[in-house]
Amino acid sequence: MLRSIKACSPSVRMLLWATFTLTLARAITLPYLVVYLADNFALSISDIGLVVGSALFVGSLLSLYGGYLIDKLRSYSVISSSTLIFAAAFVGAVASRSLLLFFVFLVLINLTLAVVDIAAKSGFCALLPENARSEVFSIKYTLSNVAYAVGPFMGAGLFKLDTHWPFIVSAGLGLAMFLAYWRWGDRSPQTGLAGMQKQAFVAVGRLLLKDYRLVCFTLGGVLSAVVFGQFTAFLSQYLVVTTTPEHTYRVISYVVATNAVTVIALQYLIGRRISSRRLFPWLLAGMAMFLVGLLGFSLAQTLLVWCLAMLVFTLGEIIVIPAEYMFIDAIAPEHLRGMYYGAQNLSNLGAALGPVICGFALAALAPQVMFYLLIICVVAATLFYYLGASGLGRRL
Repeated sequence: MLRSIKACSPSVRMLLWATFTLTLARAITLPYLVVYLADNFALSISDIGLVVGSALFVGSLLSLYGGYLIDKLRSYSVISSSTLIFAAAFVGAVASRSLLLFFVFLVLINLTLAVVDIAAKSGFCALLPENARSEVFSIKYTLSNVAYAVGPFMGAGLFKLDTHWPFIVSAGLGLAMFLAYWRWGDRSPQTGLAGMQKQAFVAVGRLLLKDYRLVCFTLGGVLSAVVFGQFTAFLSQYLVVTTTPEHTYRVISYVVATNAVTVIALQYLIGRRISSRRLFPWLLAGMAMFLVGLLGFSLAQTLLVWCLAMLVFTLGEIIVIPAEYMFIDAIAPEHLRGMYYGAQNLSNLGAALGPVICGFALAALAPQVMFYLLIICVVAATLFYYLGASGLGRRL
């Protein structure tokens, strides 16, 4: 993978490092938000979940407008300003003594990270030939998982020094990325820029709603993100209800490690082989992996079964995420790539809703029913993917 990164153009490498650095900064602080909010604002666990989930929800909605700006303005301007706001938001969050202000800065962190992510995807499509994009998408996703694997350990060490240090270091990473992109980022004009100048955001939004392929794929993405977006949350919820806290901690530690090792080891090898010519069969295979993994979770009684189920589940994640990128790449007009990737980013709404849906299921129904509801989400997502893919004809 490192050899492939070195072979990329400087502009592509800069986009990869931008998404990696900002993802690492967020991963450093994300696991400790619960403790920080409890200590500094005296919130209950349910209120903390509401704050964190709502910030992700609002940030995801606003990212659609961020995609519009990427199409309308130069990517250089959008990425530079987003990385600077990202850094400033961490400073604002750690300095906040008001919960409302903290929430606003948390939304800004999620929003600017999403905007840079959308800009990177759009940039890959502008800078790379079609046959090279799946490999770079896989590199990007692998680097993101490396960041999420390393970030919490960095945060743990910083948190022991002082509860504010994770936020300060994350702000420093954001500022460093701003300076690097300001100095070495690609300043070339955005392709298709002229086509966007005369179109208002609402008009473009209406245009997107008329593309039933995008609508179907966005709905499929939301439903699939319910399943894999925050899988540690619903697995923790299930284990807390059915076992002891000690057993929950042990199982979650192992399944998270299994997920991280599997993604880092196999994402690049599998993802680079996904092509736009056979997208739906790949998606079907990924969704089948989710089904098998969820059935494994529902039946798991031993740590080995939990890890094997997580291995299969992760294979689904490895396939589905790059395939979603490739689908949007296949249907997005050149001058609307930012908006199309912004629409795809709405799948984070599913990630925000997942723990809420599972929490209600665990409170009102038998624990195993939660997994059956998630299986229904997988089946429904597959149906929407099929409807969206069928619009592209035999290519998919």
